[in-house]
This record gives sequence, C-alpha cells and structure tokens, in this order.
Amino acid sequence: MNTNFPKDFIVGSATAAYQVEGNNTNSDFWAEEHAEGSPYADKSGDAIDHYRLYREDIALMASLGLKAYRFSIEWARVEPAPGQYSKSAIAHYRDVLNACYEYGLTPFVAMHHFSSPQWLMRFGGWGSEDTPERFANYCEFVFREIGDLIPYVLTFNEVNLPVMLREVFSNIGLIPPVGIAGKAWAAPKWRESAAQLCGTTVDRYITFHMISDEKKIELLKDAHRRARQVIKQLQPDTKVGLSMALSDIQSVPGGEEIAAAKWQQYFEQYLPAIEGDDFFGLQNYTREVYGPEGRMKPEPDAELTQMKYEYCPEALGQVLRKVAKSIKLPIFITEHGVATDDDERRVEFIRRGLQGVHACIEDGIDARGYLHWTTFDNFEWNAGYSMRFGLIAVDRATQERQVKESARYLGRFAESKTLEG
Repeated sequence: MNTNFPKDFIVGSATAAYQVEGNNTNSDFWAEEHAEGSPYADKSGDAIDHYRLYREDIALMASLGLKAYRFSIEWARVEPAPGQYSKSAIAHYRDVLNACYEYGLTPFVAMHHFSSPQWLMRFGGWGSEDTPERFANYCEFVFREIGDLIPYVLTFNEVNLPVMLREVFSNIGLIPPVGIAGKAWAAPKWRESAAQLCGTTVDRYITFHMISDEKKIELLKDAHRRARQVIKQLQPDTKVGLSMALSDIQSVPGGEEIAAAKWQQYFEQYLPAIEGDDFFGLQNYTREVYGPEGRMKPEPDAELTQMKYEYCPEALGQVLRKVAKSIKLPIFITEHGVATDDDERRVEFIRRGLQGVHACIEDGIDARGYLHWTTFDNFEWNAGYSMRFGLIAVDRATQERQVKESARYLGRFAESKTLEG
C-alpha cells in the first residue's frame, strides 16, 4: 500500500510546560500538588528540568529527524503577579523559539495548557467575567515581545476536557474536581487547602478543569476570541487555533442518541468559538462506545493502556473524518499517544494511527500535520511520574535522556514522509 504523505506534512512531538519544565511554583497546579490531602501521586519538583535543558532537548529532537516542536508558555512565569510581566521569562521563551529555528523545528505554541497563575484564583479563576480580558492581556504581552517567532499558536489546549473529565473520572474511579458535575460532587478537603495556598477561598478557586457549565464555557469561548483578536492584530500571519480532546464516539444498537448527545457535548457546542480560526487542533487517544445504558466498558479481552482506557489507534482516523464533516479548517493532529512501558506497542500505535490519517488525506481531508504526545516521559498530573507516554525516557535521578525506538520510528517518518511497516 502506498503510504506516502504530502511533502509539507508537518511531523513532530509535543510537551506542556508544567509537565516538563519543573518548579512552576506560581501555578495553581503547584498548590494542588502541595495541598493537604492532595491526591497527586508525586510532586512535580524539577520535573525533567526542561526549563534548563531545553536546548539539548531540542537538539536531540532534531537529531532524531523530527521537524516540529509543540510546547506551551507558562502564564504564571510570564505574569507572576497581575499586570506584572517578567522580562527574564519572556527572554527564556524567546530563546526556546530561536533554538527551534536553529535546529530546523517548526514551533507550535500553546498559550495555555491547563495550568494558570495562582493569583488568578483570588479573582475567581475561570469563573470570573474578568478572566477573558486578563488572558487576552497576557497573550498581547507575549505577542508584542516574541510573536514574530510564532507561526502557529493554540490559545488553549483541550478546551473541552473539563466536560470529558466527567466520563474519564467516573470510569477510572477517581474523585472528579469540584465543579465538573455541578451539584453531584462536593469539594474534597484538599481543594480547600489548595485554595488557601493560592490566597483565596474554595468558592473562588475555579481552575481550568472546572469549566464545564454553560456560563464558564461561554467565558472560555470569549477568552479564545479575545486572544485571537489581539494576536491577529499584532501578528496577522500567525495561524491561530485551539485544540480539543476527542475520543472516537461510537454506539451499538440502542446507544445512538446517547452517543450523539456526547458528541454534541464534547465537540459541537464549541464550534461557534472556532469561527474565524486558521486551523483546528485535534487530539485523540481512544474510543468511547455507548449502548442503551450509557458508556460501555471495554471487552474483557481488550488491550488497555496504563491510563486504563482502550488501546485503539484506529480511533484517530475515524474521529478525523467526523471532525472534517463539521469544519472546513485545516486540521493538525496536535496530540496522539499511548501510555505504555511496551515501546513496541507505541510504535504500532503511531503506525496504525498514521495509516488512518493517510487514508483521510487520500479521501481529500485537509490534515496538515501530526504532533505526537509526548516527547518525554514526564509529569502526568495527578498520576505523577507513573505514566509512560514519552518517545524519550528520562532518568530523573540524573536527568539523562534515553531515546526509545518509537522516537527513531517517528523521526524516520518525519524525514521520509513514508510510513514504515
């Protein structure tokens, strides 16, 4: 089978600042980690020290053949206090961007990847009507300083994740963050402690992961639009979008209406926000199957990832087709990956996922690139360091990087645009 991709198809990998940089002490997640009774398995600490080692890391990515690097800017570093911007932080991110160019990597930047400044919580966090303007002001500062170096930007990573988390948490048996299902859950005590560490009370402590009711979702849409407006005013050539986490929603007889409602909830309700965007970021990891009683558990013999969801690389191509029916924007796969200690299964996940993307392109779908999640084994939020999503392992005692075969496989594909196997 011919598996040649377009020569301009962009291939690389992705990280998130909080998960790799280390010591993001001004972020709300730092408070959550260190709160009394926190459910976080580990403290992020130095993480993989990417804030210090970014040049070596970017050089390593380039040496493997990767052609793009998606990373995020940490708002809490750039604006450590309201209206106070850090020149040293912006100089750091300027050098990260310059390093990408020096080593031949196209940079994709996320302005927000889950974590927010602790001070934002004192103003009501993502429940405050002032937050869209505050976020746009932060974006304006970044783009005045370094916007000329940013060709692609995601205002937000996974705007729909708070809604999806209801399903994820209920299926893996964790307590969901307060606010995600409204009155159904009460705030765990550790949330009160985290709020205190941010200098506020639990009723004002509204993190990004709590944006699931209609009012907060509208505020998030407003924040995206305002950010896009200031970015395009300052850098008209920068391509602006956002990303969504989208499982492949499937149904068995009797589950069609539930599946349709989930798709509306996960995807369609956000479509008004992307009117005027330049591209769409699609992120996929698995599928969800719905029956008459709701979401079905995987078959007993189904292969599960470390995250306890179904290993299903074919979901990527299937959900790409569904998205393309609703939007006419160019689509980048901005995350696709699998948590496993078996790197052969990761290679297979990449290969089969990209086969689906190739079939979509052959059918005329405008898929422009593939950015694998993630570059390194890193801090996976409340799961700590137990999940292995990386193309590159890290010995955290020494911070030594250890390249996996999956990294070499993806690098060869990035250079040849021909899928092996």
